Amino acid sequence: MPINSGEFYSDLASKMEASAIREILKLVQNPEVISLAGGMPDPATFPVEDIKKITQKVLDINSARALQYSSTEGLPELRKCILEHLAKDGNNGELENIIISSGSQQGLDLVGKTFLSPGDIAIVELPSYLAALNAFHSYGGVLVGVPMDEDGMRMDILEEKLIQLKNKGKKVKFIYTISNFQNPAGVTMSLARRKKIIEIAHKFNVFIVEDNPYEKLRFEGDPIPSIYSLEKNDSVISLGTFSKILCPGLRIAWILGNKEVIRKMAILKQATDLCTSILSQLIAYEYCQMGKIEENIKSNVKIYTRKRDAMISALEKHFPKEATWTNPKGGFFVVVTLPEYIDTGEMFKEAIAENVAYVPGAPFFADGKGQKTMRLSFCYPSEENIEEGIKRLGKVIKKRIKN
Repeated sequence: MPINSGEFYSDLASKMEASAIREILKLVQNPEVISLAGGMPDPATFPVEDIKKITQKVLDINSARALQYSSTEGLPELRKCILEHLAKDGNNGELENIIISSGSQQGLDLVGKTFLSPGDIAIVELPSYLAALNAFHSYGGVLVGVPMDEDGMRMDILEEKLIQLKNKGKKVKFIYTISNFQNPAGVTMSLARRKKIIEIAHKFNVFIVEDNPYEKLRFEGDPIPSIYSLEKNDSVISLGTFSKILCPGLRIAWILGNKEVIRKMAILKQATDLCTSILSQLIAYEYCQMGKIEENIKSNVKIYTRKRDAMISALEKHFPKEATWTNPKGGFFVVVTLPEYIDTGEMFKEAIAENVAYVPGAPFFADGKGQKTMRLSFCYPSEENIEEGIKRLGKVIKKRIKN
């Protein structure tokens, strides 16, 4: 008689579910389907020839080190290089303030593992990054959502929520925000709100977790100082990554913050993977040493600006007047809002039948709402496929519109 594996799963494993995005990506393997779903960078932004040369150089000069274990915190030279890069924008720190993670997703997992016990509360944006919500949920975190507008998280509602939770004796561990070109909404938190969130966090004695993968992918306007750079009491944990400015396959990211927190995260990371790939770390370091990061960022921004413009133009041309959408000044994503009577989860099968895919909005909302929204990604498809994909999707939506 076959063993019933379900009887042996831990409580954690039993409650974990597959990411809605990953399940959708399985459905769009058909080459006829134009996917506006996944947030994968355009392969044209990968510096393939440079990576080939660097990899050969690293293996020729120091293969024993490149293929060996190393410290959990990450290679000192890479951490120093990242710190120098971050300091240009006022994000200062020492080696003890930074740890290398195997992608930002591991960083988010470490945030959950470090701060959340079952029943602890994390404040998140409505909507927010699905994989972050899943990571926090996995440690028993209770997620309380705060809506956003065009300037980011609503600070008046944030303060109201914190007062209510404090009065109920609930423990809030951190406020999670994607401050630049938010995933999925594409909005950026204003400078005034960044200052206000710091004030509120200090008042209620909670950490801020600032996730910043898209900061450098700004298409227009001036950069806004990070929350980390504005806060002076060591209560901001900042996550950054090479995935959007170099390539995601290296799985190199970092966490910057309070030395005691970073030290604790290193202990927890040891139990997960001992250390991040040394070969990948050395490749990232050598690329930084070549002085090409800024050049690559500028090239990427040009590519993604054209794609953003192509998507906005196609939306204006092919979507019904009842639809509204965000117009991001950077990043990868647009959120579309449809009339209340349209459930984008139910509509997804109709879209697949027309050979176009998107991500229904509900999974991004910690409060279980968002059924009338969808996330569209302009990062991966070509400009031609963006146009055609939006045309197909507009056809599907128009069939659902009530006259």
